[in-house]
Amino acid sequence: MRSANIRRDGYLKFLNTWQDRDVIKVLSGVRRSGKSTLLAMFQQDLKAQGVQAENIIAINFEFMEFEELTDYRKLHDYVLSKVDKSKKNYVFLDEIQHVTNFEKVVDSLYVRDYIDLYITGSNAFFLSGELATLLTGRYIEQHVLPLSFQEFKQWHIENNPIIQQLSNRDLYAMYTRSSFPYTLAMTSQQETYDYLQAVYASVMFKDVIPRLNTADINSLERVARYLASVTGSPISINKIKNTFVSSGVKISFETVKRYIQGLQDSLLFYSAAQFKVRGRELLQSSEKYYLVDVGLRRIMLPDANADQGHILENVIYLELVRRGYTVYVGRVDEYEIDFVAVDTLQNLTYYQVALETLNEETLSRELRPLQKISDSYPKYLLTLDTIGTEANYNGIVKMSALDWLLSENK
Repeated sequence: MRSANIRRDGYLKFLNTWQDRDVIKVLSGVRRSGKSTLLAMFQQDLKAQGVQAENIIAINFEFMEFEELTDYRKLHDYVLSKVDKSKKNYVFLDEIQHVTNFEKVVDSLYVRDYIDLYITGSNAFFLSGELATLLTGRYIEQHVLPLSFQEFKQWHIENNPIIQQLSNRDLYAMYTRSSFPYTLAMTSQQETYDYLQAVYASVMFKDVIPRLNTADINSLERVARYLASVTGSPISINKIKNTFVSSGVKISFETVKRYIQGLQDSLLFYSAAQFKVRGRELLQSSEKYYLVDVGLRRIMLPDANADQGHILENVIYLELVRRGYTVYVGRVDEYEIDFVAVDTLQNLTYYQVALETLNEETLSRELRPLQKISDSYPKYLLTLDTIGTEANYNGIVKMSALDWLLSENK
């Protein structure tokens, strides 16, 4: 089955905005999130602008035919042999983390005014250490996530006529099976399940395990599955360690900490630190963890669909990150606010997420943390309620989570 392509205008806008500007364009994101397809589409845009094919040099280091170029000297010589110094050349280095000492190549190519440079990587640490120091102020990064709910729906409207007969609620149920672009055209849940297993194994064995250099794969797997099982619940590293020790698994605090960092560096998991609303300070006691795709829960947990409330919370978290917010878990006195979203101007928006609030007691419980906030920043209660969704409780806007997910990203 061929990949189902979708034109992801938000990410393409990033590439078009920074085209020909004196910075290295970086796309980072988990494996199979669609980075290579984005580069291919952008290359088509370049050709539509009149750029000649010979002035586009594209190398994907996942392909065996480019294996020899993982030697940084050979890569450097190869690129320079292909460029025309009298014209602007567009160089794309896809999954560049496979190249040893790639930062030397990137630095050398960047300083040549006839090269416009684009690179991608499938983990967070390929832009750490030497490269970050070497290229500080000289690159702009766009993080690429799997599909948004809006992108998912749009593709099905354009490519799957039967989808117009489905409600947004039914479509959301399909979306939570997986948001990886390649799964769009899959016709069975078994296909999707098998594909997700392959993605998960690829991330673990190509990114996490080599980075951690660990032989204790069982303990690493235990940590990964545990994080998936506590999605949306504040948890400390010490508590995770104690949970394992009490069940007979010998593991240290530092090992758990290192494993969690490795899982996050692979961009398989994300975290939200706790944020004290009054005083605007970070708390170090515990964090919440979220999977990059909620469908991965199916291959990691025996009853992956049991906690639909936290699955919805995971989806909302990813959408906030996709929209460019820095996301925290809020604390007001003894109450927790699911998300405090901070934009680039340091403006805040508060979100409480609930599967349903039709019961008055449940509604009151979900509103209470937001009611404790004294500032005038926007406050939302997002829910999958099918009736009584649109409401305003003294400035707290209750709305359909699906309508919010499908709203335009402003």
